[in-house]
Amino acid sequence: MKRTVEDLANLKGKVVLLRVDFNVPLDEGGKILDATRIMQSLPTIKYLIEKQAKVVLISHLGRPEGYDIRKSLWPIALILMRLLPTSVYFSNKAIGKEVEERIKHMKNGDVLLLENIRFYEGEASCDMNFAKEIAKLGDVFVNDAFGVAHREHATTYGIARIMPNAIGFLMKKEITALQGAVENPKHPFVVIIGGAKVKGKIKFIMKLLEVADTLIIGGAMAYTFLVASGYSVGQSIIYDDSVEYARDILNIAYSQGKKILLPIDHVCIRENSKKKKPIVVSNLIDDMVAYDIGPKTIKLFKDEINQAKQILWNGPLGKYEDERFIGGTKEIAKAIASSKAYSIVGGGDSVSAIKKIGCENKIDLISTGGGATLKFIENDTLPCIDVIQEKIKL
Repeated sequence: MKRTVEDLANLKGKVVLLRVDFNVPLDEGGKILDATRIMQSLPTIKYLIEKQAKVVLISHLGRPEGYDIRKSLWPIALILMRLLPTSVYFSNKAIGKEVEERIKHMKNGDVLLLENIRFYEGEASCDMNFAKEIAKLGDVFVNDAFGVAHREHATTYGIARIMPNAIGFLMKKEITALQGAVENPKHPFVVIIGGAKVKGKIKFIMKLLEVADTLIIGGAMAYTFLVASGYSVGQSIIYDDSVEYARDILNIAYSQGKKILLPIDHVCIRENSKKKKPIVVSNLIDDMVAYDIGPKTIKLFKDEINQAKQILWNGPLGKYEDERFIGGTKEIAKAIASSKAYSIVGGGDSVSAIKKIGCENKIDLISTGGGATLKFIENDTLPCIDVIQEKIKL
């Protein structure tokens, strides 16, 4: 059992380096479009404030190549100033004497947000000299950034190797929920997988096939599976290098008595049509390109969801960002939300879809991880969890 923030004794006056995941979507004006990750970090931050620690927040935003004002965490600091019951400050640097001085003058319970840690080259490369520069700012390290726990970066992995450490409440919640879903699932267990690429989810799918009763496949990846099953998909997106993988997955699933559900009708457009008006068809031929599941498929999927006692959903079921093709994702999201099953939704696109549809409050766990969720289920752990010390009192 990994040590949690609650196992850290005598935090009053100590500088806690708290790695959070504030990698949130912003519009061109710096407005936050989805604050889910910020909101889910608040319990750990507030706990440390209550314990009178000096809280230094470390996060990244996007994948900048050096300094980029558009990727500054300053807009997030403004949000935190409204959300937290204490003084919140922002530093436009993450290391150096200036940061050390600012921390020295913090009062117990104050919060300081450092600038985007990926502005520094040593972060992504896990430069241990850079990690040591960060580590000397604090007394203890707490990792609450599940969304990047699969990445061995300086502030997710490196400093945990050289500092007393623990995980935060969000990290604990994600680990506990995902472990329980895979190790002790409720049956019938229905897994819904969407998105585009098959290859990146092969291990994820194979791991879930061991414990799931039904696998529902939608989104663009469904067309690779349909080709593997011998169906025509018109001009729909498929990945030729993944057809054999898809065929293997189907054969293994059928040999194990698992149920696989693929789309039986489609919302598509004809590429050669001037109007490109969406139409619903059961058979994709010629120049047809499918972008969403059709009404028969929605009913098929819903019937299965309604019988489930546990549901895990990763990946949208169509091109949901286009209002013409949001129907399938919307209906399935609503079905999951109204289901009595224990529900987990993971992956950035799936979470965005849930929030766009407005049913996020009816999902039992919205995982803040995308790739991290996949990797955790595949391997039962992640590098940045492994490096955390076991549960003992400091």
